[in-house]
Amino acid sequence: MIETNSSIPAGGDLVIAIGGAVMRWQDATQTYDEAVGERLELNAAERRCLAFLHGGQQSAGAIAAAIGLTPAAVTSLIDRLEGRGLLKRTRSVEDRRKVMVEITDAAASLTGRYYQPIAEEGARFLATFSEPELQTVLRFLEGALALQEKHLAALKNGKV
Repeated sequence: MIETNSSIPAGGDLVIAIGGAVMRWQDATQTYDEAVGERLELNAAERRCLAFLHGGQQSAGAIAAAIGLTPAAVTSLIDRLEGRGLLKRTRSVEDRRKVMVEITDAAASLTGRYYQPIAEEGARFLATFSEPELQTVLRFLEGALALQEKHLAALKNGKV
C-alpha cells in the first residue's frame, strides 16, 4: 500500500515535480542504456539479459521469464552472447541435467566500464542522505516499482 502525506494535495507542486523528475530519470536511464548498447553492439534484449545475470547465474527459463522472450528466442540470444564471449553455460551443481547461464569476466569488465562509475557516484550521493531519508527513498522506489509492475501486468493481460 502506498501511503501519502495528507498535507500535500494530490495535485500539489511537489508531487508534480517528483513526477516530472521520475519521467526525466526514466528517459535519461533509457537513453544511456541505448547508447551503451550501441557502443557494445547489444540490442535491448541482450542488455536486459546481461543486466539480469549480474545478479548471478540463472537458467534459460528464468532469463526468458525475466526479459519477456520465448525459450527459443532466449536460446538464440544466449548463443549470440556466448559466441561473443559474454556468457557461458555450465551444468547446475544441484541437477546435472540443468544448464545454467552466467556472465563472463569479459562481460563484467565491458559493462562495468559504463555502469561502475554511475554505481560509485550513486553510492557517494546516497551517503549524503540520513537514514530516515534513505528509508523514504526506498519506500518510494519500492512503491513506484510495484505500481509499474501492476500496470505492466494489466497491459500484458489485455486489461488496458
